[in-house]
Amino acid sequence: MFTSEQLAKIFARIGLTYTPGIPCDFDTMAAVQLGFQYNVPYENLDIIRGVPLSLDYNDLYEKIVTNHRGGYCFEINGFLGEVYRSLGYTVTEYMARYLRGETEIPMRRHRVLGVTCADGKSYICDAGIGQSAFRIPLKMEEGLVSEQYGETYRVTKDDFYGWVISDFHKGTWRPFYGFTEEPQLNIDYIMPSFWCEHAPESPFTSAEMFSVKTPAGRITLDSNIFHIFDGDTVTEKYLTEEEVKEAYTKYFGLPYYEGLNIRRYTEESHA
Repeated sequence: MFTSEQLAKIFARIGLTYTPGIPCDFDTMAAVQLGFQYNVPYENLDIIRGVPLSLDYNDLYEKIVTNHRGGYCFEINGFLGEVYRSLGYTVTEYMARYLRGETEIPMRRHRVLGVTCADGKSYICDAGIGQSAFRIPLKMEEGLVSEQYGETYRVTKDDFYGWVISDFHKGTWRPFYGFTEEPQLNIDYIMPSFWCEHAPESPFTSAEMFSVKTPAGRITLDSNIFHIFDGDTVTEKYLTEEEVKEAYTKYFGLPYYEGLNIRRYTEESHA
């Protein structure tokens, strides 16, 4: 659990002001999740540098708050869950299958939070996704449809996948991820995180996967392919190495390291 002093620094990190005794209600929960999405970048910098990850909550505090870094789902949502616990919420963690873009049943490798407010209502919370994702927590209620920030999400249940989150995309519902309700402990995420760090098939090991949400959309960097999503407008640019270096700091607040030997693309080579 984090102390009041630590919570004050965490809130400052995500653009909020901490007050002792802040209510464990939906508004606080939503503001914290949104603050994480706007201020804590989704990033795999340590993975591509070969720096071992730690899911220890104190180590995550050091990385995210003290060193002003980010992380990916196992780190960000793990840290977010401990923040909610420290505020007084009841938190249950789950392992999800990320379904978007998949044609076969994928392994469970996404960390997601079930958070219960003081009034007993439970919500799905998640700040650890680099792609488009719900900004405001979703109530764990079958059939719920939530319109937010120009996007629409739905909560359903499936006999196999359990709770399924879908987004409305190009006129149809697209499954996003699904999770069943077996509670997970922090230690349960060490093995799938290790796979993400080291497996040849892992999407995280070869190049940058950086993202930060904005009020109008998000900003992403995949290798040297840079996108600004602004409502329905998407700006794409293939950056030079010097521009990549500038983007690290300007958009994601991250240090740039020489000599990572990451493959870069041109519009022609990536066609």
